[in-house]
Amino acid sequence: DIVFEMDEINEEFPDTDVALVIGANDTVNSAAVEDPDSLIAGMPVIEVWKAKQSIFMKRTMGSGYAGAENPVFFKPNNAMLLGDAKKMCDAIRAKISADS
Repeated sequence: DIVFEMDEINEEFPDTDVALVIGANDTVNSAAVEDPDSLIAGMPVIEVWKAKQSIFMKRTMGSGYAGAENPVFFKPNNAMLLGDAKKMCDAIRAKISADS
């Protein structure tokens, strides 16, 4: 399988070195499980913040569809790559290819 159910993949994150998130926001927002007063409290999410490192590729730091700020952006194990995700993915791929 190349696609996992959310509860299946969430179990893997504590053993994951890097979680690369491209363009998502609400579906990977820790406020859903960590903040009972959040607009998205109780919503099922992909718990990427439990990986050793998470990297978000987004155009801006803006909130998602629900309008809730994403605390994962500010966690110490997260990095933000702001800009065009395709260009960033192409650059990362080129760098990996050049180093191999």
